[in-house]
Amino acid sequence: MAQWLEGKIVENVHWTENLFTLKIDADVDDFTAGQFTSLAVDVDGERVARPYSYLSSPKDRPLEFFFYTATDGILSNALVKLGTGDKVWIKQQSNGFFVLREIPECDEMWMLGTGTGIAPFFSILNTEEPWQRFKKVVLVHAVRTLADLRYQEMIEALKAKYNDRFIFQAFVSREIVEGTINGRIPGAIEDGTLEEKAGLKLDLEKSHIMLCGNPAMVKDSVDMLKIRGFAKNRRGKPGHITIENYW
Repeated sequence: MAQWLEGKIVENVHWTENLFTLKIDADVDDFTAGQFTSLAVDVDGERVARPYSYLSSPKDRPLEFFFYTATDGILSNALVKLGTGDKVWIKQQSNGFFVLREIPECDEMWMLGTGTGIAPFFSILNTEEPWQRFKKVVLVHAVRTLADLRYQEMIEALKAKYNDRFIFQAFVSREIVEGTINGRIPGAIEDGTLEEKAGLKLDLEKSHIMLCGNPAMVKDSVDMLKIRGFAKNRRGKPGHITIENYW
């Protein structure tokens, strides 16, 4: 049974009305990039908890998490109010199989995320493993508005470090923004827009696709990919698609 630890808020970064990042100091066990833990607060004498993926890489401190404040989300509405020095509960141990050791050998990694579902990809990309294993990495971030497109400084740093080995493509669904794709990821897979903008083809022999975020995006993208012959990656039966619903 995983133990709860008391962590301390180092910083609460309010990006927009609904998006925020918590940086937390806590003595958690070692974790693997792409894994999640659980965070909790006590509300009216009851501990309210839910899982969140690490955005920070295993070597990084403080620990970092990316949140969307849901209208009816008891926990997210409590977390957004925390300030420097406040306490938060965090599980000592991490979990999850959305990690590179579960990915079969391939040349090109596509990481497709929506909203705060981008978090585990940043955790992975800021380690050495993807750059040792893959010739190219495509990161896709789909959001509603330009203001939701956060962590651009991290993306620019990855571009500067890895040059044409790293490709970033943003989607913005509710605004027309130059350089982004207006619409949803599944539609852009279906009509070829994503590959055209990325300058790279999804290839059964070379590509693996990791999907994280809105379950509707994950399901619809998997459906589009299956039409083209891509298969889910399973233990004992390697495939091309690895998923994590982040909701």
